[in-house]
Amino acid sequence: MIAILKYNAGNIKSVQNALTRLGYKSIITDNPSELINAEKVIFPGVGEAGTAMNYLKERGLDQTIKSLTQPVLGICLGLQLMCRFSEEGETKCLGIFDTDVRLFPPVDKIPHIGWNNCLTMKGDLFKGLSLNDNLYYVHSYYAEISLFTLATCDYIIPFSSAMQKENFYATQFHPEKSAETGEKILRNFLEL
Repeated sequence: MIAILKYNAGNIKSVQNALTRLGYKSIITDNPSELINAEKVIFPGVGEAGTAMNYLKERGLDQTIKSLTQPVLGICLGLQLMCRFSEEGETKCLGIFDTDVRLFPPVDKIPHIGWNNCLTMKGDLFKGLSLNDNLYYVHSYYAEISLFTLATCDYIIPFSSAMQKENFYATQFHPEKSAETGEKILRNFLEL
């Protein structure tokens, strides 16, 4: 069973619908034992870092997430919360990825909304994809490029489009809203 983490952030049903289209059953839960026993965990998100982290901490989910040993996929805010710190609300995050999340410099429209391709990509999430494949983004904050970066994108400045550390994977783009390319990425994650 695939567990989708419920934590007071949006876009959960879109993720569940994408999994259903791919033929996978899923549950939406904030129950630690269901998360621990799931085959895979998806940590989706559209929301604000400080509020979301408070929800996780109040329920002990911050510790549960860090203890997971199966493949975990953070999406958008999920990626940002897996980092060390976010400038959004000056928020101390989970620290899975030892890097920070910053607000885009105000030299172009913020948020970054729409289709964009990656400048670089590597790893199992991107199996069967090319740099010409577009992905859908909606974000005002970005994770800095680090040792954990699997893919980079450029909007105002280069940033981490996808990251990985051990069993933890994350994407700044929304695979569930990225048409066939996104479905390939979700399938690649689900087949890990």
